[in-house]
Amino acid sequence: MTIRHGAGPGSRLCRAPETGGTGAPAPVVRLASEAETEAFARSLAPVMSAGGMVLLDGDLGAGKTAFSRALIRALAGAAIEVPSPTFTLVQQYDLPDIQVVHADLYRIEDPDEIDELGLWEAAEDGLALIEWPDRAGGRLDPGALRLSITIAPDGARLVTLHPSGDWTARLGHLTSGNPATPGSPPRTCS
Repeated sequence: MTIRHGAGPGSRLCRAPETGGTGAPAPVVRLASEAETEAFARSLAPVMSAGGMVLLDGDLGAGKTAFSRALIRALAGAAIEVPSPTFTLVQQYDLPDIQVVHADLYRIEDPDEIDELGLWEAAEDGLALIEWPDRAGGRLDPGALRLSITIAPDGARLVTLHPSGDWTARLGHLTSGNPATPGSPPRTCS
């Protein structure tokens, strides 16, 4: 993925005017293609391998499942089959270094239903990727990493990162504007 500094056309990573709760602007990653989405997911895999909860917001077709699929494959180190959990609600992956649970809460009608899905346990023991977290009625980890995906007018995906809890430190090189370390996401625009 090519990184250009600045917020003009062709920029790949820049800061949004919002703060994400830390006082610092929330980083926004511009992904012009599915290949760039896959590259971004691969770049985040080393940070995700420590586990936790990741909440994926966005409209239908925004790319939540494409990002999750790419991330799971990066963590697996192989092109494994990663179906959408839209109808099963939860897919579990016992990967070599981490257990990943990929959940889609779109069909959840009552937030009480999520108690039976084991999402908290999944985040404690591994990584929980949760699409449509708003359906949980605020019952998910307040220390989760939230990725909000929107579709730009030109079709590119804009991913706003909202780290909290230990995610702030884990993604510190990204959210502070410091240069990225090897294997980590690129740094934000200055």
